[in-house]
Amino acid sequence: MNSYKEDNLIQLKTFNFALRIIKFYTQCKSQNEFILSKQILRCGTSIGANVEEAIAAQSKKDFISKLSIANKEARETRYWLRLYQLSDLVQIEIDTYLKEIESIINILTKIIKTSSENL
Repeated sequence: MNSYKEDNLIQLKTFNFALRIIKFYTQCKSQNEFILSKQILRCGTSIGANVEEAIAAQSKKDFISKLSIANKEARETRYWLRLYQLSDLVQIEIDTYLKEIESIINILTKIIKTSSENL
């Protein structure tokens, strides 16, 4: 059951991405990779948590601040995904995750830019 508004694209995308990252983490553990997987689990799931906080922001500045944190977490997630892609630590297809995180970063960046201009 999905309790998210279908018209809130970034909320939906970050929640679904977090679910995929949880599955990614499980696949990593099954391939005996326990170190980097904890890092990507933390940052990959915190993107959506920060988006949720932004939705409940007390002000426009608070909203921008929370989305900026989400954007930083998304960029960190991209970093770990790139390491996985080039290190051969696990046998998991990384390209779809990278495409998804790039989309999330682009959307967050646009929202932050537009919101900052409207301050």
